[in-house]
Amino acid sequence: MPDIHIDHFELGLSVTRPFEMAKLAGASFPIADRVPEAKGEAFDWHSWYSGWLRMAGQGVAAVTPSHLIVEAADTFEAAIPWEQLGQAAVLFSMNGEPLTNAGPIRLYVPNGSSKCLNVKSIVKLKFDHQLSERQSEATYGFKHTFTAQDLRMNK
Repeated sequence: MPDIHIDHFELGLSVTRPFEMAKLAGASFPIADRVPEAKGEAFDWHSWYSGWLRMAGQGVAAVTPSHLIVEAADTFEAAIPWEQLGQAAVLFSMNGEPLTNAGPIRLYVPNGSSKCLNVKSIVKLKFDHQLSERQSEATYGFKHTFTAQDLRMNK
């Protein structure tokens, strides 16, 4: 099962796995409780974050993040304002097994600036505190990444 990399502006870099995340969240629930058309087991985003801070030796972060930036295996990226994560849930399991099609985790953000933003195949979570306070809507799309070979071929 792939690792999930975490980059926190105060706590640095770490690595975790979906079932470890669920354990830190304390409880799981059917994702359909928050996203009716979805299936599988999820945990609450903020419950996980609180558990993760405690595990890292922090009761609370000194600075609340302004945004969560999630990166998917296919280079899709979303920057979500922190205040929109109130009902966010992380899908981590299907029938007690790790996700195979949308894994290692999938984030659902209902009731945000997008009706229900969801990002599958997340491999990196980045907590940001420097994105503009005025950026009140989620942004998302594929990162433009090029290799040196790609650039040579376009000359």
